[in-house]
Amino acid sequence: MVNKSILIITGDYTEDYETYIPLQILEMFGYTVHMTSPGKKEGDYVISAVHDFIPGEQTYTELRGHRIQINYDFEKVSVNNYNGLYIPGGRAPEYLRLNPKVISIVQDFHKAKKPIATICHGPLVLQAAGILKGVQCTSYPACKPDLQICGGDYKEVDVSKVVEDLEHNIFTSPAWPGQGALMKRFLEALGSKIIS
Repeated sequence: MVNKSILIITGDYTEDYETYIPLQILEMFGYTVHMTSPGKKEGDYVISAVHDFIPGEQTYTELRGHRIQINYDFEKVSVNNYNGLYIPGGRAPEYLRLNPKVISIVQDFHKAKKPIATICHGPLVLQAAGILKGVQCTSYPACKPDLQICGGDYKEVDVSKVVEDLEHNIFTSPAWPGQGALMKRFLEALGSKIIS
């Protein structure tokens, strides 16, 4: 296994904060991070979306965000080369879960008991991979029915919190305010020592 390598699977209209913040945190801790996307090669870009919540509105608003560079070819991904998997939220998970290779990669990480972290709409990919039955998890509230229907043990938590299922090595959070808590637990599961 390559030492200290993380795979991120994302796509167009990935949530901006939920993609850049983990990338930068993982790099700060010395991890090599491969940012990949189906149909994209090294040097290509995905477009992010910036989500915000306006008091009185029933759902989030979405604005076009940054261009995020892909730094590794998706077709070259081998689970054996990574210590963990991270899937950001946004709209990308809605179509990433339709990709058979994405599903196979997620299942292989799960079988290998490697840590998997995801946020917001990202757990939809885990749901499609069939790995959430009996797993304590959370997501953006609109995804709750999807996770419950597949047998996930859905937890309603504050958006700044993380739900960890240590038995299955899966870490989830509802939205970008929970990014710090999610990354802390993910890094600890990867073996990084965090001193508070």
